[in-house]
Amino acid sequence: MTTDDQTAKLQQLVRDLSPEIRAIHDRLHQLLHEVVPQATEYVDLPDRVLAFGSGLAMRDLWFALIAHKGWVNVQFADGATLEDPDGLVEGTGKRIRHVKARSVADAERPALHALIEQQVRLRE
Repeated sequence: MTTDDQTAKLQQLVRDLSPEIRAIHDRLHQLLHEVVPQATEYVDLPDRVLAFGSGLAMRDLWFALIAHKGWVNVQFADGATLEDPDGLVEGTGKRIRHVKARSVADAERPALHALIEQQVRLRE
């Protein structure tokens, strides 16, 4: 769910992305809405992050999208604890880990979709 203010911030967040990265970001954004339509969405412009969760407190955040020059990270709040048989999850954080999407096809991977669903189940 987004407010008009958050929609404006989202447009500002993605405005300067390359067409390729914008397409990846848009698909991941859509995917998160498909899997977690009830999620609160928050745009953090200074950190260039689009976050999703059950609320705006840090402990309530489940996911974040962070666009880089060549990929978009899908941050998982509990990434270190997720079952990841396909080896998509990267990082060394104690809790937060990420999956890189370098193409729209990467964003479509069933294994990524399964990780997103698993993260939601952990927080419901």
